[in-house]
Amino acid sequence: MAKETKTNVMRILDKNKIPYEAIYYECDEFIDGLHTAQLTHAPVEQSFKTLVARGKSGQYYVYVVPIAREVDLKLAAKAAGEKSVEMIHVKEINTVTGYIRGGCSPIGMKKQFPTFIESCAQHFETIYISGGKIGVSICLSPEALCKLVRGKFESICTR
Repeated sequence: MAKETKTNVMRILDKNKIPYEAIYYECDEFIDGLHTAQLTHAPVEQSFKTLVARGKSGQYYVYVVPIAREVDLKLAAKAAGEKSVEMIHVKEINTVTGYIRGGCSPIGMKKQFPTFIESCAQHFETIYISGGKIGVSICLSPEALCKLVRGKFESICTR
């Protein structure tokens, strides 16, 4: 089997000496997180998606939430210190983050935005996030991720 190429996410993790496992899966186009978890055999409760929102102020925020849950926009706004936030449109993902839908990772965006990780991530030794492109997932420590992206653990999901 040919050696898999490293994504920017992996290069950043390597540079920061953060241990991780890269999981590759066959996929040519966007699939949701639940299907990705099935393909990679990752536990659903430990699999997280990366969402980007814009606050009333115009500032962008990154939210890392479990794939089977939804972000609560009121809680997300409160965590960010905003009056309100709304998810950016799919068409904006590449322009804002440098990533495409289905390959958006909280690591290595064009700019480091304030990042909030659903607090339940702290209950796991490792979590799964996008590796920065479709077909790649990364398994790593939630604490290491939080430290790397200078994030905060917050309750930001609907119950």
